[in-house]
Amino acid sequence: MTMKIETSKLNPIAAAVALLMMHCATPALAQQAGTPEASAPTRDNTVIVTGSRTAKAVDKIPGAVSVISAAELATSLAISEDATAVLARTVPGYSESTQAMSNTGETLRGRIALRLFDGIPQTSPLRETNRSGSFTDLGVVGRIEVINGPSASEGVGASGGIINYISKTPTVMGNQISVTSKVNSQFHDDSVGYKLGLEFMHKDEAFDLLFATSEVDRGMGFDANGRRIGMNASGSLQDTTGRNIFIKLGRRFGANNEQRIEAQASKFRLDGKGRYVYQEGNRAQGLTDTSVPGRPFEGMAEFNDFRQYAVSYTNEELFGGSLQAQAYHATQAMRFVAEKGGADKQDPDIAPLGTLTDQSEVNSKKKGLRTGYTRGTLFNVEGLEIRGGVDVVRDETEQRLALTNRTWVPPMEYSSTAPYAQLSWDTGPLTFSGGYRRESGELNVNSYTTTYYNNRQFVQGGELSYKANLPNAGAVWRIGSGWSTYVSYGKGFSLPNVGIPLRNINKPGQSVAGILDLQALIVDNKEIGANWRGRNASFSVSAYKSYSDFGVSLSIDPVTNDFIMRRQPVEIKGFEMTGEYTLNRDWRFNALYSRVRGMTVAVDGGPLVIEQGIANINPDKIGASVTWSYNNQASVRVGASTLLGRELNQGRSQFEKTAGYTLFDMTASYNTGRYGELTLGVENLFNRYYILTASQIPGFQNYAAGRGRMVSLSHNIKF
Repeated sequence: MTMKIETSKLNPIAAAVALLMMHCATPALAQQAGTPEASAPTRDNTVIVTGSRTAKAVDKIPGAVSVISAAELATSLAISEDATAVLARTVPGYSESTQAMSNTGETLRGRIALRLFDGIPQTSPLRETNRSGSFTDLGVVGRIEVINGPSASEGVGASGGIINYISKTPTVMGNQISVTSKVNSQFHDDSVGYKLGLEFMHKDEAFDLLFATSEVDRGMGFDANGRRIGMNASGSLQDTTGRNIFIKLGRRFGANNEQRIEAQASKFRLDGKGRYVYQEGNRAQGLTDTSVPGRPFEGMAEFNDFRQYAVSYTNEELFGGSLQAQAYHATQAMRFVAEKGGADKQDPDIAPLGTLTDQSEVNSKKKGLRTGYTRGTLFNVEGLEIRGGVDVVRDETEQRLALTNRTWVPPMEYSSTAPYAQLSWDTGPLTFSGGYRRESGELNVNSYTTTYYNNRQFVQGGELSYKANLPNAGAVWRIGSGWSTYVSYGKGFSLPNVGIPLRNINKPGQSVAGILDLQALIVDNKEIGANWRGRNASFSVSAYKSYSDFGVSLSIDPVTNDFIMRRQPVEIKGFEMTGEYTLNRDWRFNALYSRVRGMTVAVDGGPLVIEQGIANINPDKIGASVTWSYNNQASVRVGASTLLGRELNQGRSQFEKTAGYTLFDMTASYNTGRYGELTLGVENLFNRYYILTASQIPGFQNYAAGRGRMVSLSHNIKF
């Protein structure tokens, strides 16, 4: 199935709604300044997050939590429109950004994280496409909450952690209109890009509305030597256009405004322009992949097409507790780059071997219901709180070869019902918590025939049942003088990218029920950490260990250079630190460090002796930034990010050596007052030439240099 959308219809709709909103706007009220997002520190310097399905202070959560504020998001967007770069810069355990539409190899503490947008999954566990990093314009996001490690608050896909992108909510009474414009360039031919965005917010005593639309045009990317960067085999951000429309309406009602109903709709489309053709480089000569003008093999342009609709209901005074319920429907379609001569896509019945052009397309749709009920002072015990609910989801996904209309991954349907309960008790300086989630799902796969490359084998369809008990426990001790420490244990559950083993079957007599690689991924995670928060500084440190006896590792097929999924025991250990210091009202410093090590077996049943490489585990990372706010209107920030070099598996066939690099970026902002705010952003400040770490290991069309210096000038004005 091929999804077609008339993207040209987006602009008139956006313009009409924008004009209507401007007409009804009240300029006097719009001059009021915004208030901090919900994740900002409160007056007692406590950070509140909602990633555990209910608002909770960070120092009462037994685990490492990162909150990326609206200000940090704005800083990242001023540097580039790369949606995952902000995670790579600010979250210790998040790996190197691919600088592409694809987020292949981007992991959180060495495992795939569950990405949510307002609680709605942005990927399918049935066919993890590694394209879930580009699903909306980050301009509509108010904050990002990152919860590391397995979580009982979410089910399938959350074995590595949760990355929840939370949309903005109006906080100022009256109307606000914000217009954003941006132009960027690398000062090479066809490298110019731009962004135009409009945001309208309205709030009164009971009703609030957020409407946002944007259009982003990205130019061609160049490395520091002025060479065009090669088009990514899974989809590039360079030479694309993106359009986004988001609307959210909420209304409070009831005797004390204790109830709220909210509806939202999001439509995001990212399209390749199809003006450049990938050209292979030469590793032996150090010549990276590049791009030349032309249409990619007469194929169709690649795209990401993400849409979601949701209705939520909250009652804060129901039988002494609070109820939250959300029903959603989401469609996610992704078309990959056209490929000529790819071995796994050839069929002599269609064209002579080595001449066929084709491209794959994944279509996924999901429906779900998420519910939760929270009640404190349980059994009249002060500080004793229970949270519980049930999640229901139905996910349908398939992958086809779009140009020849062939099945590559058959239609799959996963349905799950998962009740959960979590108990916590705050008593003095201690918080104890424990919970349980019961995953109960069924996977149905139709009978199908594999492609010519896999010997056209008939595979008998069938049903697989997944049952898993997921307990967790933890404790936090607030020692005093700003110090706290915690320990935690939890299990996570996920499916293992079901589509890969299904499409790779090449032997006769196979059935879905007999494929061992379809077994669930269960992860045991243990963690210990400490936090300190003072008047002018904060510091956190954590160490963790996660183990799965039937884990997932990726390796490269020597024939196709594509990824092969291996189901073997995997153990991951890591250590990370973050810190912030405010010298005075003018100067602020931030730093982070992350070290992750993953081990697997050389042969089935053997010891854990093989170090996991760049396809799974990121090298050690160091990050730092300094911000100088030299008056109330102006500030300058300079950041640095270092990935260290490493050598793995010396003396083994899995030997891997990568070189490290350090990049600097800078932003400078000046608020003119009535004429808006101007921001200069510079990515790769010193124009450092480097090869992306993931590209230093041979793979399919992956020998890519990183972006050279890019300069952006943004303007934002509020009415």
